[in-house]
Amino acid sequence: MALMITDECINCDVCEPECPNDAISMGESFYEIDPHRCTECVGHFDEPQCVQICPVACIPVNPAHVETRPMLMAKYERLTGAVSVEPVEPQR
Repeated sequence: MALMITDECINCDVCEPECPNDAISMGESFYEIDPHRCTECVGHFDEPQCVQICPVACIPVNPAHVETRPMLMAKYERLTGAVSVEPVEPQR
C-alpha cells in the first residue's frame, strides 16, 4: 500500500528529504505522496522513513492504493533497476 499525507500535515519539511523514492513533494496546501513512487520504503528500509520522522503522525496507509509487499518490491525494482534479494523459505 502506498502511504498518504493527511490534512493534519503542518508542513514541517522533515518527511520530504527522508523519502528514498522522491515520492513526497509539496502540494497545494500540504505535502503529498505520489502513490506511483511510494514503496513504503520496501527495498530501502524496514520501516517507512516518513512515518518514523513525522511529528504529527499524519501519514497513514492510503486505502485507495492497496499493495502487497511483493507488489511494493516490484515497484522498488522498477523505480531503481535493482534486483530483489528477498529471503526464500526452504521447501520441506
